[in-house]
Amino acid sequence: MAIVAAMAVPHPPIILPEIGRGEEEKIAKTTAAYCEVMKRAASLEPDTVVITSPHATMYSDYFHISPGEKAEGDFGAFRCPEVRIEAEYDEAFSQALADACAAEDLPAGFLGEREPALDHGTMIPLYFLQPELKKPVKVVRIGLSGLSADMHYRLGQLIRETAGKLGRRVVFIASGDLSHKLKAEGPYGFAKEGPVFDEEVTKDLGQADFLSLLTIPADLAEGAAECGLRSFWIMAGALDRQAVKAELLSHEGTFGVGYGVAYFTPEGEDDARDIGRQLHDKEMRDIAAVREREDAYVHLARLSLETFVRSHVFLPLPKDLPAELQDRRAGCFVSIKKDGRLRGCIGTLAPGRRNLAEEILYNAVSAGMHDPRFPQVTPEELPRLVYDVDVLSEPEPIDSPKQLDVKRYGVIVQNGERRGVLLPDLAGVDRVDEQIAIARRKGNIGAREPVQLWRFEVTRHV
Repeated sequence: MAIVAAMAVPHPPIILPEIGRGEEEKIAKTTAAYCEVMKRAASLEPDTVVITSPHATMYSDYFHISPGEKAEGDFGAFRCPEVRIEAEYDEAFSQALADACAAEDLPAGFLGEREPALDHGTMIPLYFLQPELKKPVKVVRIGLSGLSADMHYRLGQLIRETAGKLGRRVVFIASGDLSHKLKAEGPYGFAKEGPVFDEEVTKDLGQADFLSLLTIPADLAEGAAECGLRSFWIMAGALDRQAVKAELLSHEGTFGVGYGVAYFTPEGEDDARDIGRQLHDKEMRDIAAVREREDAYVHLARLSLETFVRSHVFLPLPKDLPAELQDRRAGCFVSIKKDGRLRGCIGTLAPGRRNLAEEILYNAVSAGMHDPRFPQVTPEELPRLVYDVDVLSEPEPIDSPKQLDVKRYGVIVQNGERRGVLLPDLAGVDRVDEQIAIARRKGNIGAREPVQLWRFEVTRHV
C-alpha cells in the first residue's frame, strides 16, 4: 500500500471548544470541514498517519523526525492543560524513512530533538482524528526545514516510497496555517501579501496544482507570514505521479489568519504528474533566462564567486570590461539569492579598491564565503544562484526620517562605532520606520538609542 489520502489542515488552538469558549463558532466552516476530512480519513482505516508540522522541531538545513515509542502533549500553553493528546509512534516507519533519506544524502533523521512533547500543530489534527478512528493508528511526526522546495518534495516522495515498501496504508496530514497577516486588527497585523498568498495557495490546493504551489515567490510567502507552505510541499511529494482528486472544503480568515482545509484522494498512477521533474526543469529554464540577461556587473559578480568556490583563488579581472567598471570607483553591495531567498550579501559603503570592478569581485566572494549569517557557498549550489549588484552613491547625512523614501533611498544608522545599513526597495519593507528599525537591529543599536542617519541611492543591476 501507500498514501491512501492526504489533507492540508490548519492548527488554530481557538478551534478547540475548550480553548475557544464560544469564539470557535466564528470559524464554524473550518470546524465542519475539519470534521469531514477526518471522518473520511478514519473510514480508510489507515495503519499510519504521517504529520508534518511547522511547530515540531525545525532546523534550517535538516528535517527532524521525532524519535521514540510514543509522545504526549497538552494545551497548557493555551491555558487548557486538561486537554491532552497521546500518540504512539511508528518506529519502524520512521527508521525506514530515515534510512531512505540517508541513502540519498537528504538531511533528515532523529538528531537534535529539542522538545519531545507533541506540538499544537500535531495535536490539533489528532484531536479531530482520534475520536473518528475504528482502531488506533501509529504516527510519524516530521518537522519542516529551511531547505528548498525540491528538497521538501523529495522528502514527500521518500515518505510514499517507504509506505509502499512497508505495506502501510498511510494518511498524510500537512498541518499549516496560511497567511498570518490578513487583517489590520488581527494579532499580526495586515500585509498586502497576505490576501494574495491565501488566494494563490487555496487555488493551487483546490486544483492540485502542485507545480504552482512549489513555485510561489519567496517574497510573497515571507510577506504573508505563512507557516504551512513547506508542509504542503512535502504533501505534494507524497502524491508524486498520482492522479489526484482535490477538494478545497473551506477557507476562512476571521481572526486575521488564513485557515484552509483541503482533501486529496489518489486515483492511480499518472506519469504526467511528475511534478518533481517539472519543478527541476522550470528552475533550470528560469536560471538560464537570468543568465542570458546578465549585464557586465552581474556577470562579473557571478564569475568571481564561481571561480573562487571552484579554485580557491580570485578571478583575474577580465580585460574586456566596460570603461565604467575599470575607471570608476564606488561602493557596492553584492546580494546572492537561492530559490528566491537571500543566500549572502556583503558590500562597501565607500570605495576601497582600485576600481568598481575590483569592488564587485571582492564583495561577491565575501558575500558567498564570509557572510556570517550563512554557511559558505558550495560548488553544488553554484548553478542555482542568482546575483544582484547595487552600486551606491556617496552617502549624505540627513536630519530627519522624513527625508527618507524606502523605494528610493537606502539608510545608514550609526551610534558611535555601531552602524547598520539597509538597501532601498527591499521586499517586505514598505515604511521608513520599518527600514530604520531593521537597520538598527543589524547594527545592534537599541530602538531608543540616538542615531545619526545617512541616506544613499543605488543603481541596481539584476
